[in-house]
Amino acid sequence: MSVLAGTWADRWHGPGGYREALVIGTPLMVSMGSYTLMQFTDRVFLGRHSVAEIAASVPAGITSFLFQGFFMGVASCVSVLVAQYAGACRPERVGPALWTGVWFSLAASAILAGLAFLGGPLFTWAGHPEAVRALEADYFFILTLGGGFMILSTALSSYFSGLEQTVPVMLVNLTGAALNIPLDYALIFGRFGAPELGIRGAAMATVAGSAITCLLFIALILRSPEARARHKIASLPRPDPEMLLRLLRIGLPAGVQFFLDILALTGFSLLVGRLGLVALSATNIAFSINSLTYLPIIGMSIATSILVGRSQGQKRPDIAQRATGNILRLSLGWMWAVGLIFVLLPGPLLDLFETTPGVAPLPGTPAFADIKDMGVVLLRYVALYSLIDGVSIIYFGALKGAGDTRFVMLTMLVASVGVLILPVWLLVQTGTGGIHGPWLCLTAYIATLALSFALRFRGGKWRRIQVIEEAPMPAGGACP
Repeated sequence: MSVLAGTWADRWHGPGGYREALVIGTPLMVSMGSYTLMQFTDRVFLGRHSVAEIAASVPAGITSFLFQGFFMGVASCVSVLVAQYAGACRPERVGPALWTGVWFSLAASAILAGLAFLGGPLFTWAGHPEAVRALEADYFFILTLGGGFMILSTALSSYFSGLEQTVPVMLVNLTGAALNIPLDYALIFGRFGAPELGIRGAAMATVAGSAITCLLFIALILRSPEARARHKIASLPRPDPEMLLRLLRIGLPAGVQFFLDILALTGFSLLVGRLGLVALSATNIAFSINSLTYLPIIGMSIATSILVGRSQGQKRPDIAQRATGNILRLSLGWMWAVGLIFVLLPGPLLDLFETTPGVAPLPGTPAFADIKDMGVVLLRYVALYSLIDGVSIIYFGALKGAGDTRFVMLTMLVASVGVLILPVWLLVQTGTGGIHGPWLCLTAYIATLALSFALRFRGGKWRRIQVIEEAPMPAGGACP
C-alpha cells in the first residue's frame, strides 16, 4: 500500500501519518502553548497594572524579538541538521551540530547585549505617545540584554526536537512557563516581598524564565547516555568549521526570514501606533489573543520540519510530502475552532486586559471601553486570516525541513515590504481607511505567504536540495 493512500486509516498509520505527527507535534504544541501562556499572562498582568504598560509591551516586545529573531532563526536550524543526520544514520554528526548551535548562541548573546541600548532612539523615532515611550525603552532594554538565553534555549531544544524527543522539550517549557507566572505577579505588582517594578518586572521575569529553561535543557543533555555515547557531546568542546558552514548555509536565510517576518509585524505595530493610543492598544491586545492561535501551530510547523528533515535524510521525499499534508489538515482543524471562538466570544477575551478596578489610569490614556469596541472588530480580522495563516506556517515548516530556506527568505522580503509595510505606511500617512486599511493589508500579506509557500512545496524543487554530506545508508535503509 502506498504511503500516500488517502483513507483515514491509511493516513493514521505509518511514517508521516496522523499518529506519528501527533506523537511528535502534540508536545511541541503544548510547548509553544506554554510560551503563549507566558506572553499572555505577562500582558494580562500588565493590562491590569496600567493601560500604558500594555500599550508599550507589545511594540517593545516585538522590537526586541526582532533582533533576537534573526539569531533564533539560525539556531532553530540545528533541528534540521540533527533530523537529517539521524535519518541518514549518522549519529556521530549530531554532536557537532549541537555544539555549533551552542557556540553560535554565545556569539549572538554578545551582539544582543550591544543592541540593547537602541530602544530609546527607536521609540522616539516611531512617534508613539509620550506616555508609553519610556516604558517601551525599559522593556526593550531588559529583554534584549537577556535575549541570549532565548537563543541558547532554541539551540538546545533543537537537539531534542531533531531527534523526535519532543516530550522533554514540552516538560522544560512548561516548567519555565509555570515559574514565569509567580515571577510576573511578584515583580509587576510588588508581591512576596519583591519591589513593584511594573513593565520592568515583566521583562525580568521573562529573562529569568528563559535562563531557567536553558539550565534544564543542559542538565537533561548532560544526563543523557545517548548524548554522551552516540553523539559524543562531551568530547566536542571546540567549534567545527565545516558544521558551522552547513548551519549558516540553511540558517542565515532562515534567520533573515524570521527577522523579516518580525520586522513586518514590528513595522505594522509601530505604524498603527500613529493612529493613536486606542488603535495601538486594541491592536496589541488582538495580537496577544492571536498568539493563542498561531503559536501552537508553530509547534506543528516544527514537527513538520522534523519529519521532512528525517525523510530527506532517508531519501524518502514521498514520506515528507505525506507528513506535510497530514499535519496541514490537523492544523487547519485547530485554526477553525479557535477562529470561531474569536468571532463568538470576543468580549470575555478582551475583558481579561481591562485595568484592575480602582487603579487610576495614567494621564492621557484612553477608556478601556473604547479599546474593547475596536478590539471586537480586530478579532474578526484575526478569525478571517487564521486559516490562511495555518497554511503559511505549515508549508514554511516543510520547506525549512528540506533546507529550502533561501526561497522562503526572498518571498518574505518581497511580501513584507511590498504587501504590508509600504501600503500600511501610505494608508497611515494619508489617513485612509482608519484601522481597517492596515488590517486588510495584514490579511493580504498572510495570504501572499500562504499561496507562495504552498505553490513552492507542491512544485517539488525541495526534493533535490542536499543539506548534509553524502554517506552510504545501511542495508535496508534502517538505522542500527
